[in-house]
Amino acid sequence: MRVFYLLLVIGLTFGTLAALMAYLITYKEWEHHYSSPKIPRRMALETAIFTLLFFLGVTLVLALFFR
Repeated sequence: MRVFYLLLVIGLTFGTLAALMAYLITYKEWEHHYSSPKIPRRMALETAIFTLLFFLGVTLVLALFFR
């Protein structure tokens, strides 16, 4: 059970960091293509949420594997 919590903390930490980086990179790329800042922000937020969910999913699979 300790491994599960450890991997969950690691997943949340690095998942949040990865989501933040994905948001910044995606926003900077898409802001060149649109005149309005609303569309790139929405697309970057979708990418960040997907990235966070992906990292949390991988972490949960690893936690179940090492259980």
